[in-house]
Amino acid sequence: MPSDPLPDWVLARRRQIGDRIRAARTDRKISQETLGERTGLDRKTINRIEQGAHSTLLDHLLLIADALGVPLADLVR
Repeated sequence: MPSDPLPDWVLARRRQIGDRIRAARTDRKISQETLGERTGLDRKTINRIEQGAHSTLLDHLLLIADALGVPLADLVR
């Protein structure tokens, strides 16, 4: 993790990705807890990812995309 603060655009993109994850999850009527169970992540981590407050691993994004049945590209475009 860089010691300098991240540029604003990085934080904005992180929030956009979180918004897409939340939209895909709610479209499928899946709770954060259920998504967590399907991915092996806890509900708090799912919440932080959706809020853009957590710099997540690519592995986690792959697990989330698979659990939601959407291509990873749809979440990070």
